[in-house]
Amino acid sequence: MFRVATALLVFLGGFAVMVLEIIGARYLAKDFGGSFYVWTSQIGVILVALAVGYAVGGALADRVQRMAFLAAPLAAAGLFIVFIPNITPRLVDAIVMRHPAGQDIPAIWVKLDPAMGSAVVFFLPCLALALISPFMVRVTASRLDRVGTISGLIYAASTVGSIAGVFMSGYVFIDCFSVTTIFRAMGVLTMLLAVLSLAMDHWLKAYPNSSK
Repeated sequence: MFRVATALLVFLGGFAVMVLEIIGARYLAKDFGGSFYVWTSQIGVILVALAVGYAVGGALADRVQRMAFLAAPLAAAGLFIVFIPNITPRLVDAIVMRHPAGQDIPAIWVKLDPAMGSAVVFFLPCLALALISPFMVRVTASRLDRVGTISGLIYAASTVGSIAGVFMSGYVFIDCFSVTTIFRAMGVLTMLLAVLSLAMDHWLKAYPNSSK
């Protein structure tokens, strides 16, 4: 049961990250256009968020060793994602409107403005979602001789979730739902992951050997 919950948690975490990346590029296009720089910025910022999240998550997992710790950052990230359409337009406008009207935007800012926009909108929630995998490796790798197998399966499940997120975003979500609705759904999903992490923490306390 715990292993199924672990696979589900990391799968949905990877799924949410990739939906935010794909739909996020569509969201940024209304202010920065649909150029190659927007996609480059979005992919780059998400990868930085994942790298930082994996590193921070691994360090925290060694210190805390409690899945309940994930609940707070995931709940906060989920709440932020729900309100992205309400909160972030003013932040993105501040980036766009700082250039004088009627003047050409310098080439360097044509490239960097989308990265700044992506960072203020998507960096922190994706960082929070990236905490999941290293925490799950730490919690489930209770036998040192199976760390490689366990960590491989966890990151595989996360990657499969990301693949599902790519195709669902491109083939289903963008055709059937508004960007606002998709953000709302991903925010709710992320908050549900916070609830799942709490439930798994209680399960571990009740059945301490269930992660083996």
